[in-house]
Amino acid sequence: MTITESDLPGVGKKFEIELRDGAMIVVIHNTGKRELFHRPDPNADSEKAFEFDDDLARKIGSIIEGAYFQPVEPETQETTLPGGILLEWYELQPGSPLIGETLESADVGNRTGLAIVAIQRDDEVIDSPTADTTLREGDTVIGVGTRENCAAFEEILTG
Repeated sequence: MTITESDLPGVGKKFEIELRDGAMIVVIHNTGKRELFHRPDPNADSEKAFEFDDDLARKIGSIIEGAYFQPVEPETQETTLPGGILLEWYELQPGSPLIGETLESADVGNRTGLAIVAIQRDDEVIDSPTADTTLREGDTVIGVGTRENCAAFEEILTG
């Protein structure tokens, strides 16, 4: 798959992505608006498919990236944020030394540098968990950090 990027002076940037059935063109305006076009073949005109404002485009992008649902195991797929920061999912397995700890007592940030940004507990998502949030067996902890931060957290995750 080839992706071509070009400047659109006074407008923004254009990204053209070659697909099996033509091309997808994404135009990002300086205003934040995004437009998505489809061109069925190189000789055809592009047809506008969607237009998004900045907030909606970012939400859709994070969904596509896997920030809301990750269909594959984290060991086989990484979600990398700008600057090489990783967004990782960790399940608290039985016997983990973190079970029963609060975020404050576990002191994950100071010990590893990883920031815990959410916890999925059954069908509930605890976004921006507070220091008194207690970690439970089966929780999926969503953390953000460098590769080194993630490796350090994995070490304390299993004891």
